Amino acid sequence: MAADDYTDKDRQEDIKVLHGMGYAQELSRSMSKFSNFAISFSIICILSGGINSFAQAISSVGGAGAGIGWIVGCLLSGMFALAMAQIASAFPTAGGLYHWASILGGRFWGWLTAWLNLLGLITVLGAINIGTAYFFAGTFGGLIGFTGTDMQVVVFVAVITAIQALFNHLGIKVTTMLTDISGYIIFATTAVLVLACLYFAPAIDISRLWTFTNYSGDAGGGVFPASDNLGYLFLLCLLLPVYTITGYDASAHTSEETKNAATSVPKGIVSAVFWSSIVGWVMICSITLAIPDMAVAAGQGWGMFFGTMDAILPAGLKTVLYLGIFIAQLLCGLATVTSASRMLFAFSRDDGVPGASKALATVSPKYRTPVAAIWTSAVLCILYVLLALSIKLDGTSIYVIVVNSTLVFLFLSFTIPLVAGLFAYGTSKWQNPGPWAMSAGVYKLVTVLAIVGMAVILFIAVAPPNERVLYVILGFVALALVVWFAVENRRFQGPPIGDAVKARAAAIKAAEKAVGEA
Repeated sequence: MAADDYTDKDRQEDIKVLHGMGYAQELSRSMSKFSNFAISFSIICILSGGINSFAQAISSVGGAGAGIGWIVGCLLSGMFALAMAQIASAFPTAGGLYHWASILGGRFWGWLTAWLNLLGLITVLGAINIGTAYFFAGTFGGLIGFTGTDMQVVVFVAVITAIQALFNHLGIKVTTMLTDISGYIIFATTAVLVLACLYFAPAIDISRLWTFTNYSGDAGGGVFPASDNLGYLFLLCLLLPVYTITGYDASAHTSEETKNAATSVPKGIVSAVFWSSIVGWVMICSITLAIPDMAVAAGQGWGMFFGTMDAILPAGLKTVLYLGIFIAQLLCGLATVTSASRMLFAFSRDDGVPGASKALATVSPKYRTPVAAIWTSAVLCILYVLLALSIKLDGTSIYVIVVNSTLVFLFLSFTIPLVAGLFAYGTSKWQNPGPWAMSAGVYKLVTVLAIVGMAVILFIAVAPPNERVLYVILGFVALALVVWFAVENRRFQGPPIGDAVKARAAAIKAAEKAVGEA
């Protein structure tokens, strides 16, 4: 449906659905179906995770990590996306994951999901912007003496995160304009990169894409620990696609700003994952085929992408490509600020953040954005990067620490509402699917496969040399249980349900009047 086809009747239907869940139309509902797709596509950004984490494909099992591993990892993410889309169509609200888990599973599961998702979004924002800092250091940093030291990275992250927050502050129309542009930049830059790799490749050996070679340990630049178990190493190579193909929950988080949300949001989720998977696979395979010498490249570790480009591309073309990639990475972080702030806003309006909920749930009448939530998300990201720097252990880079934290927190927050939905589907908690829906049998099969995928993701996220992540998970769960039973079980009421929705009618009217909606 084109933007001009969005009628007043459609608008009233969107608002009616939102009112039915107990919330006011405070945010500006101006995002088209394409914009909803673009914000998830921009966060997934194959030019961010796919480039900055490229070494994880090769430094495990060689070319097969790209040719085969990418497909397997994307299938895992695809199961999550399909299951998530089914729920998003039935419950199109900002902070979707938290809302879904609360309604379908209960207050505790919603509360836990909210904190997991917030941690995941803050850490993924840190991972994206740290990756951008390292990319800048390897491309344009030499022009200004930016070598990528830890403190330089922290300052760089602080500056670009503040800029990303500022654009978010100025309104969803500004953000969507930039993320729409980002979608085109990603497609165009990837197309040029693919063609350049194939044209300038010294030779093309297609068999690389299914050839397993053990590049663990020193042979792979120390990206992964040495191991003789190719099965284990293949699982580790899935870190590349699984980390890259995340962020599609942004379509759900911007539900209240999307036109015809019940159909546009699930389509945005699925389309973003589908196109990122296909285009990303072509890109990763092209880079792999362009590598002059696989053993030399593997030995370069995290620098193998730059080593390959330096070896095959003319300087002028390389600069143009690097500029396109850099811009896409900056806009990837901008879209992530949008997603994190909407999650924080949605959780806060249900009093999820003790002592700060009222401020964090405030919407600017001028910009129709949750300004306090936007800047709080940005500040938390910067503080997290500082924390990651301070706890760096055994020479492990900030980027690796943040990426693995992101995987655990995000996918656990995805899994809880999916499990709750699996048991609630067809019951009084979830009687009717939304307008975008798979059959009951297909939906349940997809959800079960996603849950199995979560087990795989958890294993590879805590596998050596990242076994300390397991202690972080256990520590968080223990702390969450203590806080819930000591305080939040009595204080936190969760989203409105049943009669509580009707009781909010006057508050909804007042909130909409305050921002000029009514």
